[in-house]
Amino acid sequence: MKKNAFFTPIATAILLVAAGVALAQEPVEPISPVKEVNLGKVELGKKLYFDPRLSKSGFISCNSCHNLSMGGTDNLKTSIGHKWQQGPINSPTVLNSSLNVAQFWDGRAADLKAQAGGPIANPGEMAFTHTLAVDMLETIPEYVIEFKLVFGKALIDIDQVTDAIAEFEKTLVTPNSRFDHWLLGETDAITAEELGGYQLFKLSGCIACHNGSSLGGTSFQKMGIVEPYQTANTAQGLIAVTGKDADRFKFKVPTLRNVALTYPYFHDGEAATLSHAVDIMGRLQLGKQFTPQENAQIVAFLKTLTGDQPLFDLPMLPPSTDKTPKPTPFD
Repeated sequence: MKKNAFFTPIATAILLVAAGVALAQEPVEPISPVKEVNLGKVELGKKLYFDPRLSKSGFISCNSCHNLSMGGTDNLKTSIGHKWQQGPINSPTVLNSSLNVAQFWDGRAADLKAQAGGPIANPGEMAFTHTLAVDMLETIPEYVIEFKLVFGKALIDIDQVTDAIAEFEKTLVTPNSRFDHWLLGETDAITAEELGGYQLFKLSGCIACHNGSSLGGTSFQKMGIVEPYQTANTAQGLIAVTGKDADRFKFKVPTLRNVALTYPYFHDGEAATLSHAVDIMGRLQLGKQFTPQENAQIVAFLKTLTGDQPLFDLPMLPPSTDKTPKPTPFD
């Protein structure tokens, strides 16, 4: 039987929309609002997330590289660290990061708590030490009181610091995207073009790695399966953790949630736009050259994945005291 040329992904989507049909058993689930958190830890972690005094310069905070006004990233190819050092890799979004199988592109941190302590002590990032960070916090009476109320201990330690930051980061989920509304049965939440892009996304094989509620973040895959990926970036991926040559150039698959906000793309930040990223992924990972129309349809679908962004009052940080070490941004 000759295939009817009319039944392209966009045409199929038009029929689905016209019929009021939302597909069942999709390989993607809606993002759920956070259900269980310790509110005391969240409020303390929020302060610590925004507090630049956890850096040697007194200038860099967690929010510097994972800016919650910019999709949880800094929109730079690679982040800026202490003394304007250029970071080695693109800063992944902190939004929905609690859904990741591990943290960092190479998965070297098992969870958010393990990740939170890394930048503080990294000489190329916040350039402090865990000991100095704790010493600084202990000179601020409001922090001492709040840590004791939350953790029930007289002394602050780095385990409490990272625990509180991680608890705050657990709240940074982004439900209620238009695509989530479609998944929940609101067939008019996305357009026929966007639905056609989703169909093409699935039919082309993108869904093999970008699936689940966060459309990624749950596996490590080689960058450049069909064609080698050309980059000047020196990051080697999962091999840095496992030591196995088979893991060379395997990176954690990034989430596609809020992807319209988290440019530039890839571990080296070399894809400046979604259309560029879709073109590269098609050729290098799938062996497919998307037409301009197909590319535009997939990009249209990806833009439906922007959910509700974190919304809260900025924390008022407790003031330093005479005993608080002075920042040294230029030393």
